[in-house]
Amino acid sequence: MGGHIALIANPRAGRGRGRRDAETAIAALRRCGSDVRAYAGESAAETRELVVQALAANPDVLVIVGGDGTVSGIADVLAASGVPLTLVPAGTGNDLARALGLPRRDAAAAAELAVHGSIRVIDVGEVRSGASTTPFLSVAALGFDAKVSDRTNQLRWPRGALRYYLALVIELLRLRPMEFRLSVDGGTEVDTPGTLIAVGNTASYGGGMPVCVGAAPDDGLLDVVQVVPLTRRRLLRLFPLLLRGRHLQHPEVRHQRAATVRVSAPGLVVYADGERVGADECEITVRPAALRIMAPAERKSRDA
Repeated sequence: MGGHIALIANPRAGRGRGRRDAETAIAALRRCGSDVRAYAGESAAETRELVVQALAANPDVLVIVGGDGTVSGIADVLAASGVPLTLVPAGTGNDLARALGLPRRDAAAAAELAVHGSIRVIDVGEVRSGASTTPFLSVAALGFDAKVSDRTNQLRWPRGALRYYLALVIELLRLRPMEFRLSVDGGTEVDTPGTLIAVGNTASYGGGMPVCVGAAPDDGLLDVVQVVPLTRRRLLRLFPLLLRGRHLQHPEVRHQRAATVRVSAPGLVVYADGERVGADECEITVRPAALRIMAPAERKSRDA
């Protein structure tokens, strides 16, 4: 039977989807015979406090109903506890769920992995910038795409996807090469101007854009994808290839795997799992086999 399961929901995730999916998940787990103790956090800080509180009661599994940002915000606490995580995806991107083959549109099926799934041990990325260290589970973005995310968050109009497209147009008009300084695995810092750098623990960000196609969350390495300086026209031509995961063969894209990446640049903005986590300079590392997460028994990956 189910045992003791703690369930923590972000009701605001996915524009209210979190609340509905939490109710569905609780009902499904109780049908499995689980003792479900439910908590709801309205903010990242409150969710983190509730996770600590829930773990103190020694649950067999911790269920999180929320998006990638919700999980990355408590990844270090979960990793230290050793308690397996079950993710019920309720965000707007759900790229971690996509990478692990978790049900993304069936909250009951996702929740039932707490009872019927198998444990998969995955890596956790970390971004160190300034005085902060921030875990992430999908992709850290530096350069053009991070600036688009930053601009989207600054805009107050319009709403929804149109705000992102407006931010994209604004940043495209402002497009300039970034003067990156890059060091990989402790090597010499190299000046490498470019349009963007993406550092992936999993393949996709932004709800399925496979910028780091082929990245595996359990190989102990990060995938580093660099795009050289591009004109607006060349960047627009590259985007369709990126959407299909065919950009790594393009001569203007460089790809390597590493355990540690140091990046700095004037005006650098760093986003990871959809959140701003750094600026100016950062070190991105991986903690291999840091997090236990319940996955489908067949453990099929759906990175693309």
